[in-house]
Amino acid sequence: MSVIIKPIVTEKLTKDGEVFNRFGFIVEKTANKVQIKKAIEATFGITVVAVRTMNYRADRSVKYTKSGLISGKTNAYKKAVVQVKEGESIDFYTNI
Repeated sequence: MSVIIKPIVTEKLTKDGEVFNRFGFIVEKTANKVQIKKAIEATFGITVVAVRTMNYRADRSVKYTKSGLISGKTNAYKKAVVQVKEGESIDFYTNI
């Protein structure tokens, strides 16, 4: 099973990709920085300089409706922001 689940394409990370060569991915919760670095380098054939990870918790919400209380939650996930060597880039639409 691959460590990388999917890339994150937002306005903020697109700007970081253009200016600082940083790209975001949603990764497996159990993956560490070394595994993430190896997976990115193997998948895209580039050199990774730094890996930053963040764990996001599940957000729970309760809504009051006519039919009563409705409770729900979002999924917990782990996000990795990868900085690539100067001069290299990742094009998500051609590599995945």
